[in-house]
Amino acid sequence: MSYSIVLGVTGSIAAYKAVEVVSSLMKQGNNVTVIMTTNAQRFVNPVTFQSISKNRVITDLFIDTGNYDPNHVSLAEHADIIVVAPATANFIGKVLSGIADDALTCTVMAARSTVVIAPAMNDSMYLNPIVQENIKKLTKLGYVIIEPEEGRLCTGRVGIGRLASVEKIVGVINEELNKKKDK
Repeated sequence: MSYSIVLGVTGSIAAYKAVEVVSSLMKQGNNVTVIMTTNAQRFVNPVTFQSISKNRVITDLFIDTGNYDPNHVSLAEHADIIVVAPATANFIGKVLSGIADDALTCTVMAARSTVVIAPAMNDSMYLNPIVQENIKKLTKLGYVIIEPEEGRLCTGRVGIGRLASVEKIVGVINEELNKKKDK
């Protein structure tokens, strides 16, 4: 079965792993639309995601397409699932606070489907009590959190905060989609 998946990418060094997530989801026959924050574009060029997904990559709320389409609402309404991988501490805090100031946060705010969030950040940030509390509150609100792994971080240190493996992320996406199919 083919699903409509929105994959959000935020500004983390782990953004390159999102390319592999899109590739895996496409191989399964899904339709994947990528939304990138401005900071995510500093790590991976939108053309990379466009080439793999065969869809236009959403990078801004205000793109002149000739026909008016509030993408953040239409994408959210038609998505079978919304996934944000990697998700920064900034993104997590914005969502919990109801801040919708870019295409990705607006889409998440308009979501009618399950939203999966895979955090990725430095261990000091991830273990910060504010970030931990934000993640707990999002879980209570029904967001699905894919916990990061322990491993070598971009700083060279070993700690928790590394984006979960591509296999784990794709596995959780498939689990959540199967729950939807069974309903």
